[in-house]
Amino acid sequence: MIKEALTDAEDRMKGAIHSIEDDFSRIRTGRASPALVEKLSVDYYGSPTPLQQLASIGAPEPRSLLIKPFDASALKNIEKAILASDLGLTPNNDGKNIRLNIPALTQERRRDLVKVVHHRTEQGRIAIRNIRRDVLRDIHEFEKEKMISKDDMERGEDELQKLTDRYIEEMNRHSEQKEKEIMEI
Repeated sequence: MIKEALTDAEDRMKGAIHSIEDDFSRIRTGRASPALVEKLSVDYYGSPTPLQQLASIGAPEPRSLLIKPFDASALKNIEKAILASDLGLTPNNDGKNIRLNIPALTQERRRDLVKVVHHRTEQGRIAIRNIRRDVLRDIHEFEKEKMISKDDMERGEDELQKLTDRYIEEMNRHSEQKEKEIMEI
């Protein structure tokens, strides 16, 4: 009973970590990364499609991305999607490919991005604590319905707290790593 609840909690906490990693990959640092644009939604024949399904995305140089559409007719739509996004990048279209030059970040913009990282990290911590709360409620429910003993409930609470602490610590490590990456000149 408790094992299943803890396994479920761990799976959900891993999901929260994965979500934060995904979010952090989209936060722009000084260097070019295909993750910056690959989930960008492009209007392709009337339906929103992720850019990674429409083009190959590469980083030939540290400060530029090269987007090669599989279908040349999608070039204009990809360009519009990049301009409409909040990336603040201007696409250079040569008729076949799109180049994105990633400008160096100013110190002020770096501080703003660090604030975004801190905010997103706090949201991740809240998600993990909510998972702990839900599973704790389940464990107490098991004890109330006499499915487990009071000792088992207390052991389950301790294990759940250790699990929570471990995933919050992992979330903090990801946050510190991203902050260091942003502040790196």
